[in-house]
Order: sequence, then C-alpha cells, then structure tokens
Amino acid sequence: MFSKHKPTWMLEAIYQLTPEQLAKHQIKGILTDLDNTLIAWNNPEGTDELRQWIATMNQAGINVIVVSNNNPERVQKALESLQLDFVANAMKPFSKGIKEGVEKLGLTAHEVVMVGDQVMTDVRASNGAGVRSILVKPIVNTDSWKTQLNRAMEKVVMKSLAKQHQDMKWRSDLG
Repeated sequence: MFSKHKPTWMLEAIYQLTPEQLAKHQIKGILTDLDNTLIAWNNPEGTDELRQWIATMNQAGINVIVVSNNNPERVQKALESLQLDFVANAMKPFSKGIKEGVEKLGLTAHEVVMVGDQVMTDVRASNGAGVRSILVKPIVNTDSWKTQLNRAMEKVVMKSLAKQHQDMKWRSDLG
C-alpha cells in the first residue's frame, strides 16, 4: 500500500555513507536533504563530522547537491560555509527537485542516490523520480512545526512497510 514510500536503504546517519559503498552500487552522485539530514534544523552551522564527510566525497569525485523544500535564501545561508550546490523550493514529495538535482549532477537517475530523514517527502520524491533512496535517522529529535505532521503520518507508513518488508532495518552501511 505504501510502496512509493519504501526507502532503498536505511542508514543511521549520512556520515556512515562512504565512497566505497557508493561505488559498490554504481552511485556517482548524492542528493541530500538539508534539515535534520545534513544539519540540525535549528542549528545551521553544521559539524566538523559533516565537513569531513563532504571533504571525503569531494576527494572521491562524488558531487553532493542539497535538495530542499526551503526557500533559496534559507538554503544558501545554511550552506555558505559548506560550499555545496543546491536546489531550493524542491516541492518534495513531488519529484521536481530530485529531477533538477539529477540534471545538475549530469548523471542518470540510476547513478544517483537521495539521502533524507523523511519518508513522506524525501523518499517519496526519490521514488517518484526513479532515484534510489537512503533514509537516515533525524539528527535531532525535534522538528519544525511544519515537519511534525509528516512525522505522525510517517509512523503509520513505516509500521506498515516494516510488516511487509522484514529487511527494513537501520544499518551502519549499505551492505
């Protein structure tokens, strides 16, 4: 029933994703959500761990583009110190922003993965665009008011998906 919301993989955090794992699955580019995936929604500074992860991806030749529903000013301000390209006003759960991100990367949908913390937006948009997805745990356990409704619906969806797919487990790598 909720197959359009099923993530390809589930990782505990985006920082666990390595160039080696991506290469194993022929992934050459990363699209990622911003709030609660890369940075805490209420702390746009980011962490040293995030900067190291981005540097590792850059050294491996793997481009990272942020795909966010936020407005361009908010995304640009949050990414100033990280020097990442982005797609704002992505309209997730629709696939518009994901498709724009794939186009910016200059890759095919099969060569790209989308990483996000929400099934209702990130994973649904990825699946709609034919892009594999990685669901990660939110960085912080609080959400902006806009996200709280999605989280309630997400619990229902995840419970249903877990019953149908016993392989849906949090992992530390893509396997």
